[in-house]
Amino acid sequence: MIYSQKFQKYLAGFSLSLVLVADLVITQKAPPAFAETVNSSIGSAVTFSCNDSEATIKAKNGPRVVNGTTSFYIGYQQVSSNNKNPVTIRFNNGIKAWCRTDYETTNDDGTGYGLYWNGGDVLYGVYSSTGSQPGNDFRRFATGRWLGSYGSGGGPKVAVIARINPANGQVSYATFLSAKKADNGQTNSLVVRTLSWNGTNLTVEAKSWWTPRKANTNSMTCSGPSPYIYTAVFTSDLTRVNSASAATCS
Repeated sequence: MIYSQKFQKYLAGFSLSLVLVADLVITQKAPPAFAETVNSSIGSAVTFSCNDSEATIKAKNGPRVVNGTTSFYIGYQQVSSNNKNPVTIRFNNGIKAWCRTDYETTNDDGTGYGLYWNGGDVLYGVYSSTGSQPGNDFRRFATGRWLGSYGSGGGPKVAVIARINPANGQVSYATFLSAKKADNGQTNSLVVRTLSWNGTNLTVEAKSWWTPRKANTNSMTCSGPSPYIYTAVFTSDLTRVNSASAATCS
């Protein structure tokens, strides 16, 4: 009987040890979860609709910014065989909060291909434009800003930068950002590569074809072949460029 009691105690102690070891192994295999944060994303434009799920849009690997369980995506809708319109969407915990397809609804072949979000109230979108067409486009948001329209000509793809209200997707204001041909003043191509924010100013790095614009919007004088790596530092309200520079240009 004494032997049996000792043996039962031994088994009980051995079983407890196994449970503790198993708990330790499980704890070590389950690292703590960290919230994902992506402040800036510039990339190739992808197509999606306001009816798509977040999983469907995310799988396209287009531009997106994330803070915790909130995500923004940008892209375009193919509205006809030769016309795209930009689209921007927000999800909270995988549930659509808003989706905007009304920023540009003209025959301009526009897309969305970049975002910056500070995780709070500062959200910028980057869109493309290939010319001015009758109807609603970003010009109605760009009145009084650094560059109020696409300019003369049409065809070359330029950028539009828009300050967006993260809560509802409404554009607060926008500016066009383009190159300018020095010989005839017509608009030339510019593609944004990066966005950064220091709490006061928005810095835009882009590839600019002949020729980049000075802070006063006039053409720079450049040497060597384009495209040029161009940097413009905007005030937060996009009314002014504090500085503009490009290698081999002045």
